[in-house]
Amino acid sequence: MKHLLLLSLFIAIANCATAQTYISFIPSVTNSAGTLAEKSNLSFELGRQWDVFSAGIDVGMTSLGKVVGKDTAVYLEIRPNLNIFQEGKFTNTLTPGIGYIFNSKESLVTELTSGIEYAYSTLIHFNIIFGTYYYSGKTSASNVTFFGLSVMYYFKPYKPSSLIGDMQSKDKH
Repeated sequence: MKHLLLLSLFIAIANCATAQTYISFIPSVTNSAGTLAEKSNLSFELGRQWDVFSAGIDVGMTSLGKVVGKDTAVYLEIRPNLNIFQEGKFTNTLTPGIGYIFNSKESLVTELTSGIEYAYSTLIHFNIIFGTYYYSGKTSASNVTFFGLSVMYYFKPYKPSSLIGDMQSKDKH
């Protein structure tokens, strides 16, 4: 019964008329040891935006370098996002996340990211992101900081809003 209620809630949220669907391509680089390929991350996110809040499912790789042994770099993560402050076409974002790295010694990944999003158009947004990934396993844990660029495409025109909004745009309404 719980699963049916949770599924019903998810479907209701996903079909909300005021929400916008987006897809995002996110290359980034960490401060971890290794070659440039080993420091590089790549992910894709599919999500929904509701006013100041969005939630997405992120699929990616924690490293583009060769992985040793049975470990993999492939992960799946849930990423809620909150638009904190907006001025004109710029929005400050805050994103915590939690996910799972498949067949990894440190399989739990949590994330805390901040970013500056630029609304290039109502369909395309760029977000310079920076933050920390925290990896945790049964016998070890580690973390790395990262810097990257998110390129977002909205399937319908979207103008972001925030908790602390642009005073000029609020005066016009």
